[in-house]
Amino acid sequence: MKFVFLSSYILIVFLISIIYKRFDQDNKEALRKIVHIGIGPLIPLAKYLDLDQISALFFTGIVSLLTFINYKSKLFPTIEDVDRKSYGTIFYCLSLFILIYLYWNKDPTSLIAGFFIMTFGDGFAGLIGKNIQSKSWIIFNQKKSFFGTMTMFLTSLLVVFGLCSFQEYSLNINIFTIAFIATILEQLSFFGVDNFVVPILSAFCFNFFITGL
Repeated sequence: MKFVFLSSYILIVFLISIIYKRFDQDNKEALRKIVHIGIGPLIPLAKYLDLDQISALFFTGIVSLLTFINYKSKLFPTIEDVDRKSYGTIFYCLSLFILIYLYWNKDPTSLIAGFFIMTFGDGFAGLIGKNIQSKSWIIFNQKKSFFGTMTMFLTSLLVVFGLCSFQEYSLNINIFTIAFIATILEQLSFFGVDNFVVPILSAFCFNFFITGL
């Protein structure tokens, strides 16, 4: 029943992206980011449903396999339809699998921190950076913008601050350190590798600087 609920949630996110495509099919980045951001609440939902670690790994493994199949076959082109070569969706699933393995029981707050920074920080940064003009630069043939980068930093900061407040961890300079590191890592987005390094290293930093578990 838990798998059915989580699968239904993912399906709803995909359906929303399909509906959006009917109204703005040329905005490929927005289509991907709807899925990217929409998946964000999945981990808190799974924890709320008290899904055990093995089941979470199994579920994520199945999703990762389906994502890889889709990458090769383009059965569901919305999440792969970008104007650059990227393995971002595969890295996205792989990073989540690793985070679940490392932190599901040991430190779920660090898991959520890394995943939220990726889904919301990188997700909104992509939307803002693509749709609002600002000063930009090129790193490893990837265009980055001032507004997109600031969105990444501020969203990451909000995620860390919110989790620290909710869990009643002490607030100090380290919340800025984590947001800054995540923002720097997001700049390295060639082939979508940021979808791997940002969540894993953000979770590691949260664990190291905040929870200490």
